[in-house]
Amino acid sequence: MSIEISQVEYVAELARLQLSREELERLSTQLSRILTYMEELNAVDTAGVPGTTSVVAGDANVLREDEVQSSLSRDQALSNAPEAVDGLFQVPQIISDR
Repeated sequence: MSIEISQVEYVAELARLQLSREELERLSTQLSRILTYMEELNAVDTAGVPGTTSVVAGDANVLREDEVQSSLSRDQALSNAPEAVDGLFQVPQIISDR
């Protein structure tokens, strides 16, 4: 399958990308190769292959067990804060009252 430069230009415009003519040509070639490869993969008979639900082999849980631990005290949590007022983090206002 071939991707035309005009198609790459259209997608680049949607993504607000400014690409040189050389970049457009290179991307057109690369995307065409990717789609050609996908067509080859689609031609492979996968009727007898079971679907996968995870990239992890087996039923192994890769997450650690939850363990109850003590939390930081308020003073410890605020100890590295650039600014704290009345036991709370002080941050600059980013939304105006307008």
